[in-house]
Order: sequence, then C-alpha cells, then structure tokens
Amino acid sequence: MEKTRVGTASWTDKTLIESSTFYPRQVTTSEDRLRFYAEHFDTVEVDSTYYALPAERNALLWARRTPPGFVFHIKAYSMLTGHPTLVKSIPKVLRQELPKEILEKAQVKEFPKEVVEAAFDMFAAALRPLKEAGKLGCLLFQFPPWFVPSARAYTWLELVREKLPDHHLSVEFRNWRWITSPEKETSLKFLKDHTIAYVVIDAPWIKGWEGPVVVTAPIAYVRFHGRNRENWFKKGVETVERYRYLYKEADLKRWAEKVKRASHEADQTFAIFNNCYENYGIKNAKTFQQLLQEA
Repeated sequence: MEKTRVGTASWTDKTLIESSTFYPRQVTTSEDRLRFYAEHFDTVEVDSTYYALPAERNALLWARRTPPGFVFHIKAYSMLTGHPTLVKSIPKVLRQELPKEILEKAQVKEFPKEVVEAAFDMFAAALRPLKEAGKLGCLLFQFPPWFVPSARAYTWLELVREKLPDHHLSVEFRNWRWITSPEKETSLKFLKDHTIAYVVIDAPWIKGWEGPVVVTAPIAYVRFHGRNRENWFKKGVETVERYRYLYKEADLKRWAEKVKRASHEADQTFAIFNNCYENYGIKNAKTFQQLLQEA
C-alpha cells in the first residue's frame, strides 16, 4: 500500500467531462469513467454525498467497479455539518419526522436532534459495502465558517465520533479560530483525543496561502482548493469559477515536501485536489504524484 495517495474530489465533475481532456471519447458511462479514473489514481473523494445521503447500492457499485486497495473518502451530508440543507434532499423516512414549519421551507439549517442522529445512522449504513470491501477511507466533515470553537461545537464533534465509532474521521474547519491562539492547543488536543484527522488545506482564504501541517490521527489529510481569491469572494460567481485555478509546479513542490514530512507521522496520508475546473485537478494531482516520488 502506498504511504501517500493522491486523487481528486470527484471523478464525475461536469466541466471535467465536458472538457474531453481526461476521459477518452468512448468512455461515456459512470461505470466506465470510474474504472478509467482508477487506472490513474488509487483514491478519490465523493462530493455528491454532501448534497444527499448516499444510497447503499451506489456504494456497492463503487466497490465492485474499482480494483483492490482503491480508497473512497466520503463527504458528509450537509445536515451532519450544520450547513443549510435542501428539504427535498431529505429522505422521506426522515421528512415524516419533521414539523410542518420545517417542511414548508426550501432549506433548513437547524433540525431536531433525533432526526440528525437518524441521518447519521443512515449515512453509516449506506457506506457499509465500501467498509466491508476495505475501500472506505475518511468520512470528511467540512464545517461552515460559522462553526466556531464553543461548547456547542465540541458537543457536535463528540456526537460525530459517537455515531461513527468505527470510522476514520476528518474535519475541515472554515473558521481559523480553531487553529489560531488561544484556541489552537485545545482544538488540536480534542481532535487527537478523539482520533479525528485535522484536514490541512490550501485555499484562497488563507493568508500566505499555506496552512500548517498538523497530524492528529493515524490518517493525515490534505485538500487543495486552489487560490482563485478574486473569484472566491466575488458575489454572483458560479461555484465552478471559484475553483478555477491551476497550481504552479513550484507551489506544489513546496507542498510535496510538507506532505512527505507529514507522512512520517501518519500511517497513511492522502492529498486531494478540489480545484475542480475542467482537468485542472487531474493535471495537478498527476504532477503531485511525481513530485512526491522526487521529494
């Protein structure tokens, strides 16, 4: 097993498919695309599960369509991270438990605790085929900017670990209070004590571009969101345009050295490129694979 694995966030991104720069013309189905992707990379992050709870059948098909040792990381459903959730995305069995005033809204951020806990159970159950096949990596919890260090936030993180006791967990914080003084020591100790991986990120909102390399669990996890600062903060810009950024090799070389060092502390390290615009993520991921070999 490779000590450090590199992949992208999704193999079905619309602009990647439309660009015709990675998949051959004869590769037209979801199954064929996954099989082709797995010929080039041995890990991938699933983004669609943020928008709706995954289906167990899909997890089974993903496991069948990839070679032994391939690893999927699953992004947590929006309800499980406190993001606004489209009511229409909520499974019928859970909608039946919601009060009328919630059902009348297009999207909701606050849900009854019992509904959230049931969603956790459904999330884990759907991923069982991947776990049984040995192909389930991290469950990625990407928290919103308003998720700040507080008693309530730590209680939520405790719930995540409680509901998913046998899974590798990783968290990405979008509020820098978590990793700056005076909160940093407390938050990182909490993650270590609960065996939750802190997601190291390179992103437009980071001053100086590069965040710290911190290992808090057996798995180390790094995500590259691009550095398109202008589009990221511009109102009315399509989401895909925010990720329109191709890393320069010099920038990736510095990261390869940092990731290599982190891999000495972790049992397994993953580097995921989320600059999902056309083939940008694919190109950067391939370059990063080579740089890691040279580091």
